[in-house]
Amino acid sequence: MDPDAVEIRVLGCLIEKQRTTPDAYPLSLNALRLACNQSTNRDPVMQYDEAVIRDALQHLYRRGWTRLTSGHGSRAAKYRHLLDEALHLAPDELALLAVLMLRGAQTPGELKQRSDRLHHFDDLGAVQTTLDRLIERDHVARLARRPGQKEERYVQLLGGEQDEATATGPAPVAAAPTAVPQHAAPVRPAAPGPAAPAAPGPAVAAAGAAEAPSPAAPPAIPVPDAAGRLVRVEREVADLKVGGDRVARLERDVAELRGGSDRIAALEREVAQLREELVALRAALGE
Repeated sequence: MDPDAVEIRVLGCLIEKQRTTPDAYPLSLNALRLACNQSTNRDPVMQYDEAVIRDALQHLYRRGWTRLTSGHGSRAAKYRHLLDEALHLAPDELALLAVLMLRGAQTPGELKQRSDRLHHFDDLGAVQTTLDRLIERDHVARLARRPGQKEERYVQLLGGEQDEATATGPAPVAAAPTAVPQHAAPVRPAAPGPAAPAAPGPAVAAAGAAEAPSPAAPPAIPVPDAAGRLVRVEREVADLKVGGDRVARLERDVAELRGGSDRIAALEREVAQLREELVALRAALGE
């Protein structure tokens, strides 16, 4: 199941605060609640309580997208994101995804202006280049223009409400199912039977045309339901998109395991981070 709207808001806030207020990052649960509910740079403006945000953090932790850690000189548990590590995102890609998570569908011009605090893009061409890379990886989709609109808008595909994105899809592969209804099953020839008598001459045929009934039409060969096939193919394409990143992550993990020493070092770092989390949990519980 994809992340819901709360998880996407939490993730976007963690990325934003990492870039804009690094001294206060990682964030405590209360700081994260305030970031999620702030009235500026958010669309829509929401009012989440700590229980909802804590539940979202647990789901993101299971995905490997967030981690609990201890703050510098603080006993309170704090949280940070791991999205750039999990999806191997560059700083410019991470910045655009964060703004799309926090403010929904936007044009390249809006993204350039609103992402400047997170990452500076020299011009709209640089923004478009980054968007194209994200589209190729199925993290972003281009929406069809609405009547009267001059610029195309873009949405993130990591999760949340994506009703508009289904209109166009992020990549050319989504157009493949539309070709399915054009190819009906081939009609097979009827099985050979006894030889038919010789056709009568033109005069005889004309005389008997008024009396002889029309021959019965051959039984129709059932044709597969094209609409049903289209729905099934669309579902398969959607499943492939969801699983693509997971497969890529597994392949990278296999490559790291083959590296041997690099993987061991990474595991050692993970053990150290887990120890930090344990210390933070004990501090939060007052032990």
